[in-house]
Amino acid sequence: MRIVIISTAYPLRGGIAHYVSLLQKHLSVRHEVSVITFKRQYPKLLFPGKSQEEIGASSPSLSSIQVIDTLNPITWYKAGRIAAGMKPDLIIFKYWMPFFAPAFGIAARVAKRNSGCKVLFICDNVIPHEHTPLDRVLTSWLLKAGDYFIVQSKAVEQDLLSVVEEPKYAFVPHPIYEIFGTTLEKEKARAGLGIGRDEKVALFFGYVRKYKGLHVLLDAMKMVLARITVKLLVVGEFYDDENTYQKQIENLDLGKNVICISSYVPNNEVAKYFSAADVVVLPYVDATQSGIVQIAYNFGKPVITTEVGGLAEVVVPEKTGLVVQPNSPAQLADAIVRFFEEGLADRFSREIVAQRKLYSWDTLVNAIEGLVKA
Repeated sequence: MRIVIISTAYPLRGGIAHYVSLLQKHLSVRHEVSVITFKRQYPKLLFPGKSQEEIGASSPSLSSIQVIDTLNPITWYKAGRIAAGMKPDLIIFKYWMPFFAPAFGIAARVAKRNSGCKVLFICDNVIPHEHTPLDRVLTSWLLKAGDYFIVQSKAVEQDLLSVVEEPKYAFVPHPIYEIFGTTLEKEKARAGLGIGRDEKVALFFGYVRKYKGLHVLLDAMKMVLARITVKLLVVGEFYDDENTYQKQIENLDLGKNVICISSYVPNNEVAKYFSAADVVVLPYVDATQSGIVQIAYNFGKPVITTEVGGLAEVVVPEKTGLVVQPNSPAQLADAIVRFFEEGLADRFSREIVAQRKLYSWDTLVNAIEGLVKA
């Protein structure tokens, strides 16, 4: 097939751009694949981060056409015409936020009208974490342009079924992120962070937004430290007010046990933080899924998370990690203490290695091909 992917992609940064790089790589084994992306993804007023472009030496080797400006409707039509000019059999959109529905919806309709291609949406979210009354209207209008859909969690599946009547779709778990390299020697990874070889280390990784529950984890850490000594690595750019969290750390007297790396982490540095950790903690208060789990699994790291969205589908309780109720510092603290006191790291890591075949990119590629051929 001739395939065009329209999404966030390199040189833009973030998990979705990484996903598209890997999707393009694996689809290209059997298909001709082109990528169209944004020249301006977010206006600066709406973007809380410091930069929208990837940094660091280890960037994905992906060639994309930067066309779409979310503030300029002319570019939405242009993207559709460029895609149609490639004479695709299929256009794939990676969809996660209604903010992009107008641009994606116009591009999809223009491309279909001018080429007769089919359209597939890979839905990270259907209804976003932080939603507004217009979200369902915009999403419904966008997804009507779709012929096929991929969902990656049961929560998103239910949302899709509530918005699209009798969709032709496949359920495929989010594949593992294999773009960040292999696990480093733990002692070496820790040395650069000032962490001792025998210390117990938990990692919170990724953009900091309220729905990700860092405030809950900090409350839990106070309870953990009353029982055992653990270091918490908080690594990622703050999209909320960082001072709020720093004040919480200060008020709870956690300063000696919390290390904050408050910046975007380039691809070539991700391995260092996951290799230094014993366990990854995702204390989300709301979620559909999280690519952080797939990064953790790439490095064989167990995960402690909350029972929200599709997280408990990927983190198998008592096999690849522990699952607790959201918004419960006490339960989260108990899980962290239990993980270390019972020495669960090795057993869970072995199970992760055994389960990794469930999260392969070949499974996703096969599902896309199956939808189109059916």
